Amino acid sequence: MAFLRCDIKSALLGKAVGMNVIIPQRNGYEKGIFSPADNSGFKTLYLLHGLSDDQSAWSRYSSIERYANAYNIAVIMPDGGRSFYTDARNGFPYWSFISEELPFIAEGMFPLSRNREDRFAAGLSMGGYGALKLGLRCPERFAAVAGLSPVVSIKRRFESQDSAAWLPELRNIFGSPEDAETSGNDLLTLAKQAVAAEIPLPRMLSICGTEDFMIEDNKEFNSGMHALNYPQFHSYLYPGCHNWEFWDTHIRQVMKFFFDNQLPQE
Repeated sequence: MAFLRCDIKSALLGKAVGMNVIIPQRNGYEKGIFSPADNSGFKTLYLLHGLSDDQSAWSRYSSIERYANAYNIAVIMPDGGRSFYTDARNGFPYWSFISEELPFIAEGMFPLSRNREDRFAAGLSMGGYGALKLGLRCPERFAAVAGLSPVVSIKRRFESQDSAAWLPELRNIFGSPEDAETSGNDLLTLAKQAVAAEIPLPRMLSICGTEDFMIEDNKEFNSGMHALNYPQFHSYLYPGCHNWEFWDTHIRQVMKFFFDNQLPQE
């Protein structure tokens, strides 16, 4: 596998953005022998970081490169700032960047498959919210999405003392809880609309720790998704907290779900 640190220019954000990439490389070189590269594109995982991290977090704190090697896939890890991967009311258009411009740039730079069945998204916490939103708002482009300890209710984050320090940012990004619901940023509202549209939807996996500060948010979201009869929505609660020990353990279950079509063990 090759690991690349990239600095790209985003036209939408009007600034440079960091992006780390894991991508399979050709091996078995013999002197004097050259053959054209395989033109088929790699399956690709867009892997999103949490609120306090950046594009380096997954490669620094987990073994994602080793896990990607086992499946011979590419992993795109962009810097999403503290944006909640949303076009902010007062700020940058990170949703447009992550959902439109980033795939355009990455698929132009690297040999990545552009087929829906080869494109996946996952993330932790804020990144879990971003990944699930990608699946619900862009179902035609993703085969499956997953959230680890995901933020699943913007309304509850506005109201909870656990995230009181986020309030100024939440207001700048979403406006109000009601605005989030009506502007395409409430996951359950998006899921309801997606199910009603009767279109092919990506498989979805959500995993949260039973000691996580957002456990009640996740229980409510899981119940809501099951009540909607979202096809192939799978949710699991395991012992654990909002930390890298939990995420490094369960990203392996996400990979099995994506690439082996294997559900986690109860």
